[in-house]
Amino acid sequence: MVEADALNLLREALWVTLKMAGPIMAVSLIVGLIISVLQATTSIQEQTLTFVPKLIAIFVALLVFASYIGSTMGDYTRELFRMVARY
Repeated sequence: MVEADALNLLREALWVTLKMAGPIMAVSLIVGLIISVLQATTSIQEQTLTFVPKLIAIFVALLVFASYIGSTMGDYTRELFRMVARY
């Protein structure tokens, strides 16, 4: 394995990580923004009010995006094994 292959492998691993975590982070961001707007309009400053809905939204997003995350991880793993077999 040459240096270019190692850098390509690292770049691909970071890209796969972003693809897998992106939808979950986006859901968390949107729910947090909605809760923050509601807190600002009602002047309620309770910290658990943001934590619990985000936790529920992340759990639901994990259920919704589980097949996408699994297929992305599986594709990357298969490609990784192909690279190992070549060397």
